[in-house]
Amino acid sequence: MPGYCPSEAPPGERSIFEALSSSTETDGWVVLHSLAIASHVRQVEGEADFVIVVPGKGVVVIEVKSHLSVERLFDGRWKLGSQAPTGRGPFQQSREAMHSIRNFLVRSKVDLRSTPVLSAVWFTHVRARQMLPRDPEWNSWQLLDSEDLRKGAADAVERVLAGGLDHLRGRLSTFKTDDVGPNETESAQITKLLRPRFEMAQVQSDVRRARKVQLATLIDEQFDALDSMEENRAVLFTGPAGSGKTLLATEAARRESAKGGLGLLVCFNRLLAQHLESEAGAIPALRVTSFHRELLRIADLDAPLNPAASFWSEELPELAIEKLLKDDTRPQYEYLILDESQDLARPEYLDVLDLLVRGGLKEGRCLFFGDFISQSLFDAEDGRPELRRRVPGLVGFALGANCRNTPRIGTIVNTFSRLEPGYRRFRRPDDGINPQFHTYGRGEDQVDQLVLAISELRDDGFELDEIVILSPVRASSALKASKDARLSSVLTSIDTAATPNRGHLRYGTIQSFKGLEAPAVVLTDLETTGASYFDALLYVGLTRATDRLVALIEKNTLRLAMRRHDVRN
Repeated sequence: MPGYCPSEAPPGERSIFEALSSSTETDGWVVLHSLAIASHVRQVEGEADFVIVVPGKGVVVIEVKSHLSVERLFDGRWKLGSQAPTGRGPFQQSREAMHSIRNFLVRSKVDLRSTPVLSAVWFTHVRARQMLPRDPEWNSWQLLDSEDLRKGAADAVERVLAGGLDHLRGRLSTFKTDDVGPNETESAQITKLLRPRFEMAQVQSDVRRARKVQLATLIDEQFDALDSMEENRAVLFTGPAGSGKTLLATEAARRESAKGGLGLLVCFNRLLAQHLESEAGAIPALRVTSFHRELLRIADLDAPLNPAASFWSEELPELAIEKLLKDDTRPQYEYLILDESQDLARPEYLDVLDLLVRGGLKEGRCLFFGDFISQSLFDAEDGRPELRRRVPGLVGFALGANCRNTPRIGTIVNTFSRLEPGYRRFRRPDDGINPQFHTYGRGEDQVDQLVLAISELRDDGFELDEIVILSPVRASSALKASKDARLSSVLTSIDTAATPNRGHLRYGTIQSFKGLEAPAVVLTDLETTGASYFDALLYVGLTRATDRLVALIEKNTLRLAMRRHDVRN
C-alpha cells in the first residue's frame, strides 16, 4: 500500500518495492511504503520508508539508503554519498521511526505484548554486511544490503524477524512467546490504523498535506544537480518556474554550512527572502537576506520614502561599493548562493557581490539559481553572458522537471507562455482538475467574479489562508473587493501579511509574489494593455498555484494567447 511505487522514489526504495511485490513468498504480508509519521519521537514529523507486517512473525520498520558510498567519520558522524555529514545515523532514524509507530499503535489500544516490532536499515547499493564492522549501535540482524536484495528480499526480512524475536526472548522476560503475533485480525487492525486513508474517502486537505510531505524530498534530477555542485567551484542552475531552484538553494546552503565558514544566501524579492529566512534562517553561520536589504546594511542606511528606481539600481550599489572598498577589515563570505539570479546578474550588482565573497566571483565558491527565459520582470537583459564573463569555469546545470504544479496547470503554462523548452515531465500526479478561465469585457468590474471564485474554492475545501489573489497591477480588482462587504473583513494585503494568517485571504501583485507559491491562486486583471512585461507576468502568475488555478482574463487577451498557441503548433 499503495499498490504502485512513484517514479520519483529513490532507486533503493523502488528496488525493494519491486522485489517484495513480485515475490511469491510474501503472500499474506502487508507492505506500507513511505509512511508519514505525524507524531515522531524526535522531530515535528517524520517518515518510514517501509513498514512490513508479517502475520505470525512481527512488524519491521525499514530505513532505506540508496547511496553508492557509506562512511563513518572520525568524529562519529555518518557520510552517505554526497550528502553533508550528519550525527543522526540511519540506524537511529530507523529506531526512532519504529518507536514512533509502536507508540502510536499502543495509544490506539493495539496489544503488542506478543508482537515483535523491530527496526532495520537496508543499504541497497553496497555490500554493507561485509564492509561495516560490528558496532554497538546495531545488531547484525538489523543490517541488510545489496546482496540481500539480489538473493531474496523476503528471506532478508524473515532473517530480521527471526533475529529480532531471539533478541527479545533473551532480554524481555515479559515477552509472550507462545503464540507470536500479529494474527490475521491484528494485522488488519494495524494496517487500518497506519493507513486509514485507504479505508475512507480522501478530502482536499489530506491531498495537500500528502503533497507537502512529498515535495519536501528531492527527486533524482535534483540529486544529480547537488552532485554537480559538489564537483565544481561555481555552478549556474537554470530551470523554469516550479523546477525546485529555491529548494535546491536552501539545501545547498545546508551542505555548504556543514563545511564551515560564513555564507550568504541572497535573492531579489523581499517576500521570497522572508520565506528563505523561515526555511534556512537556523542554518549555522548563514546570512539570509534580500539583495537590496544587504546593500542598505552595508551602506548603513535606512530605506528612503518613495525613492526613484535609480536609487535601487544605481545609487545604492555605488554607496555599498564605496563602503566595502574603504573597510579593509570587512568580513568576506566563504560562499555565495544567489537565488533569482536572472534579476541580479547585472554588472552594477555583480560588482558588489564580487567584493562580498572570498576570492571574488573569479575564484570564490558561487552557486547561482535562476530562470533566464521568462521570469525576469525588472527590465533586465539575459545576464548569463555577463555571469560567464565574470565567473570563469562556470558550469551549467539545467532543471526540467516541474515539481510544483499539477500536470494540467503546467500544461497551461507551456501553452500560454510558449516555454522553449517546456517542462520535460511533471512530478505531481494528475488530479483531473483543469484550471478555470473566466472572461470579462475590457473595463468590466471583476469583483462579482472574484467573489464567486473564492466561494467555489471554499466549497472545494480550501481554507482562506490557502488562497492568494494576484494581479499584474496595484489598482487591482482585489483592492476594489477589499471595500466590498462580501470580502472586506477577510482580505489582507501581502505587503502587510507576507505569511498566511488563519482566516485571512491575501492579495497583492504578481511581482511581489515571485518565487513563492500557494495551494490556490486566483489571477485577476489579465489584460495585455494593463501592465508592462505582460507575458512574463502571466507566466509568473500561472506558475504560483500548486493545486488550483483560477484566472479572470479579458476576452481579447485570451483569444490572443490561444492564437499564439495555434500558430506555434
